[in-house]
Amino acid sequence: MLSELSIRNLAVIESLQVQFGTGFHVLSGETGAGKSIVIDALSLVAGGRSSADLVRYGCDKAEIEALFDLPKEHPLWMVLEGLGIAAEREDPVLIRREVTSSGKSTSRVNGQLVNLSMLKEIGEHLINIHGQHEHQSLLKSEFHLEWLDAFGGSTVAKAKAKYQEEYKHYTALVKEYEEVQKANRNGLQLSDMYRFQLQEIEAASLRQGEDELLAEEKRKLANAEKLYSGVADAYESLYGNKQGLESVGKALQKLQAAVAYDQAALKPILDQVQSAYYQLEDAVHELRAYRDQIEFNPVRLDEIESRLASLTGLKRKYGATVEDILVYAEKIGTELDYIDRKDEKLEQLSAALEKQRAVLMHLGERLSEVRKQSALKLASQIETHLSDLHMEKTRFQVQIEPLPQGTFVKTGIDQAEFMISPNPGEPLKPIGKIASGGELSRVMLAMKSIFAAIDQIPVLVFDEVDTGVSGRAAQAIAEKMSRLSEYSQVFSITHLPQVACMADRQYLIRKHTENERTYTTVQLLENEQRAEELARMLGGVEITETTLTHAKEMLVLAENMKNH
Repeated sequence: MLSELSIRNLAVIESLQVQFGTGFHVLSGETGAGKSIVIDALSLVAGGRSSADLVRYGCDKAEIEALFDLPKEHPLWMVLEGLGIAAEREDPVLIRREVTSSGKSTSRVNGQLVNLSMLKEIGEHLINIHGQHEHQSLLKSEFHLEWLDAFGGSTVAKAKAKYQEEYKHYTALVKEYEEVQKANRNGLQLSDMYRFQLQEIEAASLRQGEDELLAEEKRKLANAEKLYSGVADAYESLYGNKQGLESVGKALQKLQAAVAYDQAALKPILDQVQSAYYQLEDAVHELRAYRDQIEFNPVRLDEIESRLASLTGLKRKYGATVEDILVYAEKIGTELDYIDRKDEKLEQLSAALEKQRAVLMHLGERLSEVRKQSALKLASQIETHLSDLHMEKTRFQVQIEPLPQGTFVKTGIDQAEFMISPNPGEPLKPIGKIASGGELSRVMLAMKSIFAAIDQIPVLVFDEVDTGVSGRAAQAIAEKMSRLSEYSQVFSITHLPQVACMADRQYLIRKHTENERTYTTVQLLENEQRAEELARMLGGVEITETTLTHAKEMLVLAENMKNH
């Protein structure tokens, strides 16, 4: 439950700290006193949207703190653990929200910073705020299936989980089929181009590194005369008329004779000269062989230049090197093969989809069956609660209809709508077309009464949901809220004395002006104060002896009713 709420600088509230207990709480006060601000504070705690307009004029920020005491088995503890928030199950949960005058917001849970999505997830397990605007959800059939499934519990959840597992597979197949179909249309446009390109590349009979080898060969053929001249001159210098090698040989002979006289000094030199002589001798042989194989072949040169020109043309189209061209050819060859096999792939996917549709239909029909069973139970329970709320003649039904043939959505193959007949003899019609505002309030209260135990939400807030209701219906709503507080801590903002008198605690929200500033206060009413507030609610501003007596009688009757 919510044990304490602290508000600072929120709208007209400067500073407020309120303790709450278990049971049914009523917040009352004149219109415009600031009751909605307390709801705004609880909404912020639960992850609602913030706004700079909420910050009290002239202040830097608004601060809201809420302290919750929860049983050890409450599902929120698992949520906190999953979010990595430290929490001991014996300790209360503290939520703090700050909103600055610039509109920025920060949130902490047990002192740990959390983002807004985390706070919303936590808030969904703590507070459920129901106001007049929430009646609209009763008018929208897309919410009805969600409520029915929640009521169905584990039975519906298991059937739904099996369906959704196969639905996930089905949507993956649909996506793949559409992608292949789209690629097939595009592929038909590309295939002719790819075939031409592949034929052109294959006709060239490319070889890895061919362009580099040809460039090297061209360089030698184009410079054959210079190459021959250089090599021939070098050979002549070593072995021709200049007798270079012979001179080194004579030097070697002289050193061989002299080394006997100074072995230590001349032997290393002799070794070097001897090594040089043998190397020069090998070089002379190699130069002669190289000179003799130098080719003067202009025909071959023309062939190479023509081949290189062809390669350059291919490079401009398909890649910077021969290797790049060959890689591209392999790629478009694979793509062509894929395009050629797309019709076969489409046939395979079409068959798989047909099979998956049959699986989905079977699981969807099973889900429909358990939903229909749950719908009967839900309708019966709602009618029971509506009878308690003085709508005993009302018939309620959850109408489940199949979606158009062959339509599958994530939630199944059904659409659901709440149908109601408030008066005997009238046909069942969609709830939004027949229910009045007061009837909608009671239907929603019946729904909340059913789901309180299922949802395990500790705090339920009803913001003037009894608007448009009076007399016996108002009394019935009050009794229903009181009984609902056995499962959850219930807060109700109300103008009806019939509702207020049934509360376990009543708080008066009052607004006053001081030094040209507006302030809102919240006061827990005790005994005579509570009777006076009920008298005001009964008779307006003036409290008479009659209204005061009536108020006291209402409190006594309400206490007796709660004790029975």
